[in-house]
Amino acid sequence: MIRALYSSASGLQAQQNNLDVIANNLANVNTTGFKKSKIEFQDLLYQAKRMAGSEQGTGNQLPAGIEIGHGTKTVATSRVFTNGELSQTGERLDMAIMGDGFFEVNLPDGTRGYTRDGGFKISSAGVVVNSDGYPVTGFPVVPPGTTAITVSQNGQVSLSSANGIQTTRLQLTRFANPAGMVSIGRNVYRESISSGPPETGQPGENGYGEVNQGFLELSNVKVVEEMVNLITAQRAYEVNTKAIAAADEMMQQSNNLKRG
Repeated sequence: MIRALYSSASGLQAQQNNLDVIANNLANVNTTGFKKSKIEFQDLLYQAKRMAGSEQGTGNQLPAGIEIGHGTKTVATSRVFTNGELSQTGERLDMAIMGDGFFEVNLPDGTRGYTRDGGFKISSAGVVVNSDGYPVTGFPVVPPGTTAITVSQNGQVSLSSANGIQTTRLQLTRFANPAGMVSIGRNVYRESISSGPPETGQPGENGYGEVNQGFLELSNVKVVEEMVNLITAQRAYEVNTKAIAAADEMMQQSNNLKRG
């Protein structure tokens, strides 16, 4: 019965973590470029009271043993990098990636970050930046007097002005295991040992996604799915509390036993 209490307590903690992940997904349902997380669990160690296959004396073997588990634990909260729907904004510096890849930004500490949020702006110095002012790698400086900024699906950037047309080519970055990237908030990720080193390439080539100007990628959170997950987590939490109550009641009955 003591084991049941601890096993149920581990289940309560696991479902609390599950609820936290679901709540974060729902909170970011309108966050541009947000990628939902999924939680993964593992069962804990088992106490083997009888081993399967052990000898029973006359050459007979036990077909099954007796193993008592000790509950569950959270082992991972990995990002799901499926594409979100595109929303047309018409803004010349709104970019959405359809397919694999990230935009690269320069962080204040000199390192590089990676984002799917393509809501870019122009700073007072003509530098293309994200909403937090981080410069976006690959974009040319936009000089005063620029009349048009055009970005094709293959990443070619054209700046039109009275002096002519200036062109350059954007690059996207991808990782062997994007689920292993580190989330640092503000729609930005960092590489990690688990994600592997960054690989750069041209949009629309060799498996890289295409860049869509005038669009933003919405969150890939589906509210209906998350609500179903929420109900499932709530029911699992409730069942674990009932298991604790049942174990407590059995312990109480044991303590109240008296000799006749």
